[in-house]
Amino acid sequence: MVMLLFLSMAGVFLSILLVYFNARKFPSVIYLGAYFFLISLYGFVTYSLLYSKSAWLASLAYIHFSFLAYLIGPLLFFYVRSLLADHSRLSPGDYWHFVPMVLFLAAILPYLVAPWPIKTDYGAQIAADPNILGRLEPTAAHRLLSTRVVLLSQTVFIAGYALWSASNLLHYVWKKRGLAVFTQQRFMLKWLTALLGFSLILVISQTLLIFETFILSDTILYFTLNGLQALSVIGLVGLLVSPFFFPNILYGLPRTPAPPAKKGTQHHHQEFETSYLDSIGQKADACMATSKPYLQTGFSMAHLAVLLDLPEHHLAYYFREERKQSFTDYRNNWRVEHAKKLIEEGKAQELTLEAIGRLCGFGSRNTFILSFKKVEGISPSTYVARLPV
Repeated sequence: MVMLLFLSMAGVFLSILLVYFNARKFPSVIYLGAYFFLISLYGFVTYSLLYSKSAWLASLAYIHFSFLAYLIGPLLFFYVRSLLADHSRLSPGDYWHFVPMVLFLAAILPYLVAPWPIKTDYGAQIAADPNILGRLEPTAAHRLLSTRVVLLSQTVFIAGYALWSASNLLHYVWKKRGLAVFTQQRFMLKWLTALLGFSLILVISQTLLIFETFILSDTILYFTLNGLQALSVIGLVGLLVSPFFFPNILYGLPRTPAPPAKKGTQHHHQEFETSYLDSIGQKADACMATSKPYLQTGFSMAHLAVLLDLPEHHLAYYFREERKQSFTDYRNNWRVEHAKKLIEEGKAQELTLEAIGRLCGFGSRNTFILSFKKVEGISPSTYVARLPV
């Protein structure tokens, strides 16, 4: 069972890799990285308690990390939902998903703060005979529900979230089956299918293993001989290896819309995407006209994405492929138009051109002049001079 320890270490490495390279640009990857980390931690705990024969490892693994098992399901759910909705932020209503973890943490808190000699005593008993796990009652949760119910509740909880996530995926595919944003990137559908499939194989086999272990009352015998052990290993290996068959997720999962339809072609997906891109332009123009966020010196495309409640990479695609204009030029055009309005209202008689430029969001006089020339073909001072007195 050294393989289980190796797989757990590989899972930790994979989780670090995912989060390190993608967290800033694709926040939803944080959920996936945390999910892989906790699955790997679960594997490490299993190895430490059942196979390591180390009293120290058993002391470290026993109880301490058990409350984190109630986070595995919600993390998987949040990740799948963030890809389908293209929105990674949690709403206030999402925090109820953490209630089981908090309740279990409260129940085991006395053990967590107990002196280390007490924990090493439990660890020594487990290392000598792993079958004793089913008879230990170190916390209120174990005394109230029994070890069997506690362990089963964790895997059943995860399985429930995996099934919920799979249901959401099926519903999305059925409801949005004509949406090119999804169908043009079929690797995402395949990736989510693989992720949820292997997750269900792993968690269901683990649930059956735990259930049958208590029936046989021989932990080592059952976990060594039963075919479910092999199925569990397949689930874990498939889960940890699958990202390397979908390398896109190692660098985020951009869901950019499909290119607009070419002239002379008619296709339902293309037409849908053109209307989607048009709606982005309409929302952006309306926001700039009414809220005037461009007047802020540091206003960026990321800020506009937040205001429009759209993914930033959708905006980037819109400006690059549909509008054929950089966001900087788009923003500066609005600033120049605002500057022209101020000049026509007579502000140039009261303020310097540099001050007018700063009122319009430009960071410096030179940037204002260059942008003005680019839009109008003349400098701000020439524009002022040409106005009727």
